[in-house]
Amino acid sequence: MTSDQLSVERLTSLVEVYVIPFAIDLLIALAVFFVGRWIARMLTRMVGRLMRRAHTDESLVKFISDVVHALLLTLVVIAALERLGIKTTAAVAVIGAAGLAIGLALQGSLGNFASGVLIMVFKPYAIGDTVQIAGKVGTVATVHIFTTVLHTSDMRKVIIPNGAITSGSVENYTALGSRRIELVVVIAEAGEVDQTKADLRRVLEEEERVAREPAPDVAMLELAEKKVSYSVHATVKTDDFGAVKAELIERVRQRFEDRLVSAKAV
Repeated sequence: MTSDQLSVERLTSLVEVYVIPFAIDLLIALAVFFVGRWIARMLTRMVGRLMRRAHTDESLVKFISDVVHALLLTLVVIAALERLGIKTTAAVAVIGAAGLAIGLALQGSLGNFASGVLIMVFKPYAIGDTVQIAGKVGTVATVHIFTTVLHTSDMRKVIIPNGAITSGSVENYTALGSRRIELVVVIAEAGEVDQTKADLRRVLEEEERVAREPAPDVAMLELAEKKVSYSVHATVKTDDFGAVKAELIERVRQRFEDRLVSAKAV
């Protein structure tokens, strides 16, 4: 057998032993990658549709969909590399360690993220609601995955981390559609208590924006030597709360101008 024949046989043997199996593995790996990527897209879209059917906030839908797609695509790439015979155990370990380090470094941000997810799922408030959260009162302007933005009555923009919101109480003044006005009126009593209570009720009745159900209420709160304190309650629509409160105080001032000691909201 000549040297040329030996070279051809060796080349043929190398091709059969290494090249052809590698080519087959490469084709299979490419098939795994492209089919897996297609499946990942389909599953991601399915997750998005299910979340939208549950009326989940769109920003949360997009974020969760991106995370799911990234995780699925990572699994597809690992499966394709394994098919090529590339050991990915060390790479996975490195990725896990890096993820742990990043998680520890960003634990505050991750906490805000988790709180943002809870806010978007349970919806304790919505955009446009007037709320008191983290000691701040304002109208909800936007709800982000990490923060909530309020606009205050004195034209300030307040950005609150979501972690600070879920760790405390949330007072939503808009959710029920109505609010209760509570006034304390102090009168220098020179007449009958019953007559004063009747006059206060008349003030409430004359204000058309005061709800009839539940009925407005007037009660004697405190009796002193020369003055009497009255508790005045009225229910109004949330949008009318500030205006009606100011109007009632003004009407009380006009009716009891000579005897009024004070009238204030509590």
